[in-house]
Amino acid sequence: MALIREFLTAIDERWSPLGSEPISLQIIGSTALMLQTDYNRGTKDSDVLESSADPTIKDRLIAIAGKETELARQSRVYIDVVNRAILFLPQQPVFHPVPNFVLRNFRVEALDVVDVVLSKLKRYKPDDINDISAMADKGLLDHGTLVARFKAAADWFSLDARAPDVPRYLENLRSVERNILDVPPSEIELPPECMPE
Repeated sequence: MALIREFLTAIDERWSPLGSEPISLQIIGSTALMLQTDYNRGTKDSDVLESSADPTIKDRLIAIAGKETELARQSRVYIDVVNRAILFLPQQPVFHPVPNFVLRNFRVEALDVVDVVLSKLKRYKPDDINDISAMADKGLLDHGTLVARFKAAADWFSLDARAPDVPRYLENLRSVERNILDVPPSEIELPPECMPE
C-alpha cells in the first residue's frame, strides 16, 4: 500500500541515527497484510511489534509518528508500538522482509499472513473477520498451516497466566473454519493448563 510505504519513508527521513541502524521494524496487523499483498483497506494505525532492544527506539518512534504528532496528522496514520506478549502467536512468529522497500535507517519486516490471521483470533472484531476473509479469498490462508500455528501458540500461552483465554481463541478459529474456510472445525486438544477447572 503506497500510503503505508510513504508513512514509513517519512519516519526514516526524520530519524536521527542512534548508531545501531538498520533497526528492524516488525509490522503486524492489517498493515502487514497490505505490505505483502494487494489487499487494501482503511487503517488509522500502523502497529509495530515492540523490540527487546534499546527502549529509546520505541520512544523515538512515538515522538516522530505517534498518534498526536504532526506526521500522524499529515499522513492520517500513526505508529503504535505493541508489546509482544499481548499477541496470540507462537513463541517464534514468522516475519518476512518487505520486498522492494529499502530505507536508510530501518529494515521493514511484515508478519506472515497466517500469523497475522492467528493474531486476529484474540480480538476477532468485524475488521479482523474482514481481513481474514480477504486473505482466504486470495488463497493466502492455508488451513493446515493455520491449525499448526494455532497449536504452537496455544502451547506457548499454556505456560503462563494467558492460558485461560485460549479456549475462546479456539472458538474463534472454529468460526473461521466453518464460516470462512468452509471446512469442518478441527479437533484440537488444548494443553490442560488452558482448560477451565
